[in-house]
Amino acid sequence: MNLRSIDLNLLVILDALLDEAHVSRAAQRLNLSQPAVSSALQRCRHLFGDDLLERGRGGMLRTPRGEALRAPLKSVLAGIQGLTGPQDVPLQDIERTVRITTADLPAAMMTGLLLEKLRQSAPGITVIIQPWHGSGAAVSALINGDADLAITVFMSEPDDIMRVTLLQETYVVAMRKGHPAQGHLDLETWLAWPHVTVSGRGDHRTPVDAQLAALGLSRRVGLVVPTFQLVPDLLMRTDFLALLPSHSFARHKDGNLVGATPPIAVDGFPLHLAWHRRQAGDQVITHVIATIREIFREIAAG
Repeated sequence: MNLRSIDLNLLVILDALLDEAHVSRAAQRLNLSQPAVSSALQRCRHLFGDDLLERGRGGMLRTPRGEALRAPLKSVLAGIQGLTGPQDVPLQDIERTVRITTADLPAAMMTGLLLEKLRQSAPGITVIIQPWHGSGAAVSALINGDADLAITVFMSEPDDIMRVTLLQETYVVAMRKGHPAQGHLDLETWLAWPHVTVSGRGDHRTPVDAQLAALGLSRRVGLVVPTFQLVPDLLMRTDFLALLPSHSFARHKDGNLVGATPPIAVDGFPLHLAWHRRQAGDQVITHVIATIREIFREIAAG
């Protein structure tokens, strides 16, 4: 392929087309006419020798080749932007959208503070909080450019994904004030009451159940919910018990909940902030990363 024959504007259009999988939405995003974007798609198909997008039920679908191009195309465009883009633009003058994939608990902990701090330092940044579907999906979103940042738990270190630890979580057994188990939560008492657990995938068993099984014990899981945010109100209304991350419990410690140390050793988890390596030099992403880290340092300090 003769590089001199490649129109870089074509790659920008292709990036939008592969993101949107829709000609009209890509045209709107790029502020171009639909015929111009359709023509660019045909040129891209010729350039790569593949349909890239094909008709499917309910709309257009990326071909395997189109899907495989998403991440490297974004890396190429980010590199070009780094070479040619203006340097040291005042943050006050920048208008950008930053997409953050995170579960409900980290979002509740930091979103209000993030908006307050950005309003002072970079008011033109619009934050989009995207739903969390597991760490694997978060990695894919960072690689494909569907998210700029992800707050999640990574059990491994994926290639090209950079991460920092925001805080180390531990667990607290939470219950309503006046619960019969309040003040004397031993192992037998803990297992005697029904538990509510949290799983975004609806899993009935958790690593805690595996720990109990290894000891020849089991507990009754009476309810599974998709988010930690649902748990406090449920505990206040019932005799259920729940393992809550300590920072989640701290948000309700002045309410109607009381906590106790788990009667068996329960592993905590590190909460990570992650981004793709291609964005390491991005001024806006770097600023938002620094701001989020500052917020979580404040949270960890109490």
